[in-house]
Amino acid sequence: MKRLTLIFILVAALCPPLFAATKPNIIVIFCDDLGWADLGAQGIRKDIRTPNLDLLAKGGLLATNGYVTAPQCVPSRAGLITGRYQPRFGVESNGSELAGFAAQTTIPMRMKQAGYATGMTGKWHLGPTNKIITHGFDDVYCNQGGGNKAWANFDLEGNTIPGANIPSPEYHLDANSSAACAFIKRHKAEPFFFYLAYRAPHVPLDPTKKYLDRFPGEMPECRRRCLAMMSAVDDGVGRVMETLRQNGLEENTLIFFMGDNGAPLKITMPDQPDGPGWNGSLNLPMNGEKGMLSEGGIREPWIAYWKGRIPAGQVYAQPVISLDVGATAVALAGLPHDSLLDGVNVLPYFTGEKKGTPHEALFWRWEAQSAIREGKWKLLVGGKRSYLYDLEIDPEEKHSQLAQQPEMAQTLRTKLEAWASELQPPGINIRPMAVTWEQYYDFYLDGKASPAEAAPKTGKQRKGEPAGSVQGWLCRNGTMSVKDGALHVESGGKQKTFIACTGLNIPGPAVITANVRAEKGGKLGIAWRLDGQKDFVAEQTILQDLPASPEFHNVKFNVSAKEAFVHIRLIPPEGASDLRRLDVHALAGKLAKQWNFEAAR
Repeated sequence: MKRLTLIFILVAALCPPLFAATKPNIIVIFCDDLGWADLGAQGIRKDIRTPNLDLLAKGGLLATNGYVTAPQCVPSRAGLITGRYQPRFGVESNGSELAGFAAQTTIPMRMKQAGYATGMTGKWHLGPTNKIITHGFDDVYCNQGGGNKAWANFDLEGNTIPGANIPSPEYHLDANSSAACAFIKRHKAEPFFFYLAYRAPHVPLDPTKKYLDRFPGEMPECRRRCLAMMSAVDDGVGRVMETLRQNGLEENTLIFFMGDNGAPLKITMPDQPDGPGWNGSLNLPMNGEKGMLSEGGIREPWIAYWKGRIPAGQVYAQPVISLDVGATAVALAGLPHDSLLDGVNVLPYFTGEKKGTPHEALFWRWEAQSAIREGKWKLLVGGKRSYLYDLEIDPEEKHSQLAQQPEMAQTLRTKLEAWASELQPPGINIRPMAVTWEQYYDFYLDGKASPAEAAPKTGKQRKGEPAGSVQGWLCRNGTMSVKDGALHVESGGKQKTFIACTGLNIPGPAVITANVRAEKGGKLGIAWRLDGQKDFVAEQTILQDLPASPEFHNVKFNVSAKEAFVHIRLIPPEGASDLRRLDVHALAGKLAKQWNFEAAR
């Protein structure tokens, strides 16, 4: 008997995967601003090349009605990580306070209770990166794509290190893949839950030459860079799958893949690869884009793969949502059902053990917009507008049935209002529609001309920019226009006026020089936000004196950022001011970025 016991122990030591816990591993792959068209398995575009992801779809399940909970990064990620509709705890949009999120029991927290190792890599966007471990992820390699740095407590060889900002020499998408493989090897003998959050194909569009060279030929440069970044993601997925196979884990690993929201098109898809606009991705044939609760904003490429458990080659047509990831993971971990979770364990539906639809209805609220989908019907409310679509015959949302089906619209609205009454704050919207969203609804849902087509050709606004935007800058709490070769800004209202430009990737430290004049004079300010910071902080604001003068003055700001900054605000004095140029130089004197409004005459 002792000899048999000894043999068992030796075999178990030599072959740990065979004797690991039977609970399955779970990997969640989340892309960033990925359009509906941009997965080869969707069969829509021939220029996209994602062979490894296509193999997952072919070997598992492709959900053709797969959704996320919001048309924007922060709320969509908050919903995924908690398994709850994020407006329940006050995370409405990218500018929301995150105290409600911080109070949630996240999916990785729950998985830890069941004995799982937990980890993540890539884009976080839910608060400071050094606080990720407080939300249930024990192993973190957070390279979000700025400045070749990561906050990490394990390295790419799988070694534990003190949690800190460290150099991350690999291209950020490759580093995410390497971190995922290192985590798998590190925890191959125990069940694990891993969140692989690629910052692709979100701007800044920064693929390396290796991936760009795969897409020669004529095409918009934004499109080329998008394809290259998705090719890097696909290579990484191939590496992850090979690592699972080498360690005997593929048959015990459930993989989900989806994007966080649809592609930002800015209506006219301006080909400005270094700008904050279109990211090169496409939502075709779905209508709308990021920032809308139309299908183009929330319906995503959606895959579930589990070799030997989910029958291969499925095209699954019932509506599912990112919330189902958490509910499924919790169920597979053997944890009791928690009524706080809004998702459904979809595995029995994917394996055929259960028939019918996992959800009676799906719901959304995003600031001034809300929606409900029940069966084939979808009611979409944007401000004072309402639309009713039969998604079985009109998935592109081209023909509202509101006038033809008023009773159905009212039934759905009653259910939507009842659901919205549970949110924080309650209601089917919490603020008026912004001008940009009104224009998007005009164009996509009401068939009106785009702002660029309708506006007079003054030459003051670049074609394809959202109305009110000039060279990527937007004005808040005031007005902005181009006059006599300068950006004219006037304060308005009780809140402080500022202009802002986001989607940047400027390495710090740097010197910012503003060529500016002010009617009344006063304090001119510059503020900056680093990648991973959810908001601006007081320590990253500089104020300089600007005299009242009809002449332009050069005002310099020494920006002491040690990492790349992604967002700038210029805060003018009260009254009227004019900005002629804004230059950003590295400390060595090299021009890193320039906005010249003299050229916008």
